[in-house]
Amino acid sequence: MELKNGRMAVDPLNGKRVVVLGFARQGRALARWLPRVGAEAVISDSQTADQIEYDPADYPDVELVLGGHPEGLLQGADLLCLSGGVPLDLPIVQAAVRAGIPLSNDAQLFIERCPASVIGVTGSAGKTTTTTLVGAICERAGYTTWVGGNTGTVLLESLPEIKPEHRVIMELSSFQLEIMTVSPRLGTILNITPNHLDRHGSMEVYRQAKAQIIAHQTDNDVAVLAWDDGGVRALEDSVRGGLVWFSGRDMVADGAFLAGQRLILTGDASPDGDPHVLCERGDIRLRGDHNVLNVLAACAITGATGIAPEVLAAAIKDFTGVPHRLETVRAVNGVTYVNDSIATAPERVIAALRSYDEPVVLLLGGRDKKLPWEDLIKLALQKTRHIVAFGEVGDLVVRTIQYLHGFTDGVTQVATLAEAVATAAAIAAPGDVVLLSPGGTGFDAFQDFAERGEEFRRLVSEL
Repeated sequence: MELKNGRMAVDPLNGKRVVVLGFARQGRALARWLPRVGAEAVISDSQTADQIEYDPADYPDVELVLGGHPEGLLQGADLLCLSGGVPLDLPIVQAAVRAGIPLSNDAQLFIERCPASVIGVTGSAGKTTTTTLVGAICERAGYTTWVGGNTGTVLLESLPEIKPEHRVIMELSSFQLEIMTVSPRLGTILNITPNHLDRHGSMEVYRQAKAQIIAHQTDNDVAVLAWDDGGVRALEDSVRGGLVWFSGRDMVADGAFLAGQRLILTGDASPDGDPHVLCERGDIRLRGDHNVLNVLAACAITGATGIAPEVLAAAIKDFTGVPHRLETVRAVNGVTYVNDSIATAPERVIAALRSYDEPVVLLLGGRDKKLPWEDLIKLALQKTRHIVAFGEVGDLVVRTIQYLHGFTDGVTQVATLAEAVATAAAIAAPGDVVLLSPGGTGFDAFQDFAERGEEFRRLVSEL
């Protein structure tokens, strides 16, 4: 903790009872951090001790309650922290709201305490790519840079090492944002398309959750918004501070945009206010129009923080993407295998399919998030050689094809990812792309999309 007037600062949670729901990545980080600031930490998870792999010795100063969330945990509680996967309609959460116990999470606790300005990035798609590229640009500019949040590092544990002059870039999900009452100094919304409707219930509730990233900003803060997305653009009137845009379609006065084949930075996104040509579209090493937008967003963000255009250009030319996002694994017998496991919504699969002109054998699967699949299936039937459906969503894929077209030719349904890879390998011809772009989460068979992607890599390596 920081020194104030020569004395060690006391964290506001010192001596408070904090109940944490969820004992996965975020919950475990809180279980380590809370005792360090003097809080009494109680960690609760619906899974039993037999279902969770952990060493109790790693958490000596917390109370672990496994196998359920008894409402008695709220007795004497000062704060209830929710991990990302914990829904707000859980009985213990509703009981806390009725009792006036405030809700929080690791992201809010971090932003409230971070000595450096925080850049926050959210959106239905592209968060990880944009966040990672912003981090790469800041590093190239010479800043000590911290990247984490919704995926990767839980930044709360890094607080003692973060200095005011550092750069912090956080990926923030709607799950985190929906309960937050603080916003980062620079908040970015990449897009708002149907996603997580199984959690939020409606597009309006989902949009409101995303808007939280700028809802609590001040006059001194900055919002970076997608000009081309009508739902995001409609948030313009709610912006309190500076406003910077990015667009792949139109020229914007303040922001980053695509003019022909050139990426342009101008206005409040330019360190000197003048227009600058950053690079050519062909310099971007990522496939797809959606990734051009991600790069433009990263340019608008980092340009607005004062980083020189030549630094942006150099970082863009070197950036090769992130794991599990249109990641080429290897070529076998003339067939290229691509890992896009991070595509957990139909909109992301549509973007992936539009990135390839080659014949595609598409692997769709996982767990559905109650999203519309019709547009994806229509496009997939136009652009693919074959569809292999696996996991819980397999039945939905087959039913949708049957409903739209009255036939199920061109689709094979299997149970597991391993069977899907084997089936695709038997179907694919030289010159084809076998694309794992599932459209559903990995929770039907894996811990998350990353574990699913790792398994895909392993299976492909054994072909």
